[in-house]
Amino acid sequence: MATGDVSLARSVNTRIHKYHDPTWPFIKTTEILREADITLINLESPLITNCPLTDTGMKFCGDSGNVAGLTFAGVDVANIANNHTKNYGEVGLEETVDVLTQNGILASGRERVAYKEIGKTTFAFVGYNDVGEKEGDFSEIKEVRQKADVVVVSYHWGNEYTTQVSDRQKYLAHLVVDAGADLVIGNHPHWVQSTEVYRDKLIVYAHGNFVFDQEWSQKTKEGVVGQYTFEDGKLVDWKLLPIKIIDFGQPHFVY
Repeated sequence: MATGDVSLARSVNTRIHKYHDPTWPFIKTTEILREADITLINLESPLITNCPLTDTGMKFCGDSGNVAGLTFAGVDVANIANNHTKNYGEVGLEETVDVLTQNGILASGRERVAYKEIGKTTFAFVGYNDVGEKEGDFSEIKEVRQKADVVVVSYHWGNEYTTQVSDRQKYLAHLVVDAGADLVIGNHPHWVQSTEVYRDKLIVYAHGNFVFDQEWSQKTKEGVVGQYTFEDGKLVDWKLLPIKIIDFGQPHFVY
């Protein structure tokens, strides 16, 4: 399973602090998320000690203790290739990776590859960011392709608050499939965008929000969780499970 954007910052962080419960954002979805062999999120906020409490601003952080919510939800892999990962610099990035690792969650992106074995199948998770600090060397995918049966690429891209997939998103998606990706998971627009099958590989351009405090519009309070089923290294089934967010950061399924 793969979710949309997860930010444990700003109003999500203040509510976790208010309710004294780091599991609060995931209470209504964890039962479904934990059914997956692997659950992947896009973690769009560093997790640090002494994170300032605020409901405003674009410099994101969540308290390092918020990782307990991720483990509660059964998160296995957190993509950290996005435009907010380094809001607190390299120090904040490294602390985030340490916090995730200490809690059994693999980090992907920012030159990190996460490998996960399920039965006899090896999954590899790679992440890239195209917002602000752009990444474009896909030789990593070709190398990973030699070690894994399934390669999943998370890509942070596109324009915010639109359902329109940009030409650049399509260009990058096709490049990573050509390089060896089996599934492309898109995020960043904060709205759900369309899907495409290219060379028999699935591209989901944007999953929308999952845990986020953008309460100011209907579309930013919506998202999908992708459920992707692989057999013998091939994607044999997939569905998008719709969610809605309440109280500035608590999603629930609506199907």
